[in-house]
Amino acid sequence: MIKSTTPLHRAIALAGISALALTACTGPSGGGGTSTGSAGGGAITFGTTDKVVTLDPAGSYDAGSFLVMNQVYPFLMNSKPGSAEASPDIAESASFTAPTEFTVKLKPNLKFANGHALTASDVKFSYDRVMKINDPNGPASLLSNLTSVEAKDDTTVVFTLKAANDQVFPSVLGTNTGPIVDEEVFPADKVMSDEDIVAGKPFAGPYTIDSYKKNELVSLKSNPDYNGLLGKPANDSAVIKYYADSNNLKLDVQGGNIDVAGRSLTATDAADLAKDSKVKVYKGPGGELRYIVFNFDTMPFGAKTPEADPAKALAVRQAMADIVDRQAISDQVYKGTYVPAYSVVADGLPGATQPMKEMYGDGTGKPSLDKAKKVLSDAGVSGPVNVKLQYNPDHYGKSSGDEYAMIKEQLEKSGLFTVDLQSTEWVTYSKARTADAYPVYQLGWFPDYSDADNYLTPFFIPGNFLKNHYENPAVTELVQKQLTTPDKTEREKLLGEVQSAVAKDLSTLPLLQGAQLLVAGSGVKGVEKTLDPSFKTRLGVLSK
Repeated sequence: MIKSTTPLHRAIALAGISALALTACTGPSGGGGTSTGSAGGGAITFGTTDKVVTLDPAGSYDAGSFLVMNQVYPFLMNSKPGSAEASPDIAESASFTAPTEFTVKLKPNLKFANGHALTASDVKFSYDRVMKINDPNGPASLLSNLTSVEAKDDTTVVFTLKAANDQVFPSVLGTNTGPIVDEEVFPADKVMSDEDIVAGKPFAGPYTIDSYKKNELVSLKSNPDYNGLLGKPANDSAVIKYYADSNNLKLDVQGGNIDVAGRSLTATDAADLAKDSKVKVYKGPGGELRYIVFNFDTMPFGAKTPEADPAKALAVRQAMADIVDRQAISDQVYKGTYVPAYSVVADGLPGATQPMKEMYGDGTGKPSLDKAKKVLSDAGVSGPVNVKLQYNPDHYGKSSGDEYAMIKEQLEKSGLFTVDLQSTEWVTYSKARTADAYPVYQLGWFPDYSDADNYLTPFFIPGNFLKNHYENPAVTELVQKQLTTPDKTEREKLLGEVQSAVAKDLSTLPLLQGAQLLVAGSGVKGVEKTLDPSFKTRLGVLSK
């Protein structure tokens, strides 16, 4: 996704994930990492409907851009295929050397594909520019606990944090904010064009980019100089092919024209492919959420509308929550591949609750027209409310059209709403939504790391990546408190309180939670290795 930053303590000292992170981050990683196989396998072709916003890590916070960045840029921390635990990647070691100091020692003699040395100075430059540029579509908010980065020498980097013992920080170094870029190639104060990035060859990940046609075809070549956790790719090269229509993606994987189909196939397509002996459907841990965002300035009765009234705006959000029928959307549009979501935190994570199931609709997860009528009447809202609702047809899959057509139908059938439903393609959509272009709109969330906080801090603190003008000091305080609470039981209690508090405000309306899904030809190996709780697609594990 896309985020903006406002300082907030992010320290998490919880048992479980924290302990795992610390265990993984101490001590040397040794050698050249865990090899995913000897480069030498044939080229792998990966198809997707996702789009690249930019290859510059400072300017993008979306799954489509990260799919490419994760293959070509190096990270200080990463996770082995099959795991979500943060471990040193191009780092030799990484650990807390003081409560507010996280020290990373780089492996020696690292270099970019252009021949430039990769040193601690490049690391400092990479993080400094993300925070300085602070692009509205960038990942700067993930660094809200970072005070400064210092290059002690060519291989030693010290991160100074605001809050002590931030156990999630090692994982943050492996997210969208983590790619290390070449300071001799990238400008310090602005986002660089994809064409100039490719020409500069500032790559030091498992692959380099051999050729690039944005959102058409990216050709990747195994990088012989990569010396990190993931090891050498199991294939010589990989190609990412982009599709405007998921039906063509389905036909190409079915016909053997591509080896693996990634996001996003429709549920019907996935069900059809599961019956085809030439391909295999793989499912992985699900952390994806689909939800509606309310712009608190421009939604009906929003703060900057002629009829501004916060009580009426809240009533509109509550009435929509009372009317929407998640189960119907799950059954009819997604054939059960997505299930109803009743919280802003994905179900199954420690601390996850389902407050919206009881608070809205009939109290069991089903809609209630009577309750919606009452909440609008009590707030003095009369006559159908016109909602301008925007969705995206390519980034979140072709089924988004059916999903939002059903939402429109549900709202209008109530007699309480009229819906002006519009769609825009992702490259425009991702920018327009942060410029207050859409009063009510669709987003999806693919977590950066497996912790409930990743569904809270990016969404509900001041300056959140939604850019929807939501702010509640009590919620901010709760988010901060859960981040700095070491006791697991107490932290989970606080996480529940945060979820209940944001459910009352309804900054977002969660709809569905889904699993990771890949479809591959029967001769492709290693697919299951990239479907893990880290939610990162790694082309280097694939072979045939």
